[in-house]
Amino acid sequence: MKKLERVEVVQSVLERLYPKTPSPLNHDNIFELLIAVLLSAQCTDERVNMVTPDLFQKAPSVRKMASLPAHEILESIKSCGLAPQKAKAIERLSRMLVDNYQAKVPESFEELEKLPGVGHKTASVVMSQGFGHPAFPVDTHIHRLAQRWGLTNGINVSHTERDMKRLFPEDRWNKLHLQIIFFGREHCSARSCFGLACEICRTCYPRRKNPVKTKKP
Repeated sequence: MKKLERVEVVQSVLERLYPKTPSPLNHDNIFELLIAVLLSAQCTDERVNMVTPDLFQKAPSVRKMASLPAHEILESIKSCGLAPQKAKAIERLSRMLVDNYQAKVPESFEELEKLPGVGHKTASVVMSQGFGHPAFPVDTHIHRLAQRWGLTNGINVSHTERDMKRLFPEDRWNKLHLQIIFFGREHCSARSCFGLACEICRTCYPRRKNPVKTKKP
């Protein structure tokens, strides 16, 4: 099967399974989304959704969060991975938003990536899920599945992002990245399938016999 045919398979299966793509991170505004995405690094979305209610109750606005010292933020998020570093980043990020952005989350990749704790993937999620701009955030699920489906060689996440943007239409990016994440969790996880068992892998590579060894991001 040619690559463009695999692209069609991916789009068809994912659209059938996941016609709706709600954000997996609970939030009421773009600032809460930004904080939740920052917390999700090396932490499950389920865990993030467990800790953010307490944090957002303490600090229901950017200015309230900016007034919290890092140790109080840490009390709410301590069960997340890398919690001490994240608490410091949230404190500094919130103060920067107050000082430099009128307590608003900036609506550009360049400005978002200037914020403490915010890398390109976090900025991409905020731009796509928060502001609705076309973006293709690549997490470990997408990086792994794109390799299993023969859509990228997996050199690194930046390369995977470029390949996925080239293969799929821009107006599908925001929805598609969530569809792939959902599929990766439910059908083609890191500890199952290995390129052999899920519907997309079997359809795209019906003669594949050996597990696919994917490159880590």
